Amino acid sequence: MRIASLLVILLLGACQSVPITGRSQLQIMSEGAEASLGLSAFQDVLQKEKISTDTALNAMVTRVGSRIAVATGRTNYKWEFKVIENDKLANAFCLPGGKVAVYTGIMPFAKDEAGLAAVIGHEVAHAIARHGGERMSQQLLLEGVTLAAAVSVKDERKADLYATLLGVGATFGILLPYSRLHESEADRMGLIYMAKAGYDPRAARDLWVRMAAHDKAQGKPPEWLSTHPADEKRIRQIEQWLPEAASYYHPVR
Repeated sequence: MRIASLLVILLLGACQSVPITGRSQLQIMSEGAEASLGLSAFQDVLQKEKISTDTALNAMVTRVGSRIAVATGRTNYKWEFKVIENDKLANAFCLPGGKVAVYTGIMPFAKDEAGLAAVIGHEVAHAIARHGGERMSQQLLLEGVTLAAAVSVKDERKADLYATLLGVGATFGILLPYSRLHESEADRMGLIYMAKAGYDPRAARDLWVRMAAHDKAQGKPPEWLSTHPADEKRIRQIEQWLPEAASYYHPVR
């Protein structure tokens, strides 16, 4: 009985609130530990992938990403933005601590800076909401593994799993889509961040419409769409949140 009581106290003490939405979530990881794992996973990705040398594209991703970063208010994050050269992979991610990667394959869907802001805003929202840490917390409790053991794990497959839980996506060949709850939360938060950054939040709806149209035409969704389910319900939700986001919108000068 005493052990059960202590466990309840531990879990209650590990509950935190997500910015903007106010949802209560379980977090048994410190934000510092989460950021450390995120940095390690990011460095691993950069060693394995081909980094784009396109000066203009890199400048645009950094410019848009930096504005989104300022909009989040997280000045304690060590923000970093990289473009990965892979036209076949329509993907992007933001790891804990502000490590952002955009694959060149997402650009035809983004089309312009506003569309790119929708992509980055959504991915950054996952990091700000600490969805990766929440999934890690759930996984560690499920496995009965301590955080120290997770950080020092030597099993490459297990290490890849933890990196994927943090939000790396398809990089390691393991697809673990965020839950629909996390996706909806990132959609709403991302709209507000892009609007605060000076980008028209309506571009987010247009982005998802383009990706859904591609899905319908090709019969198989691009990587980013397959791990981030987009359907009519999702687009309707975005349309419902647009007035809220529009209240923060002031065009980039």
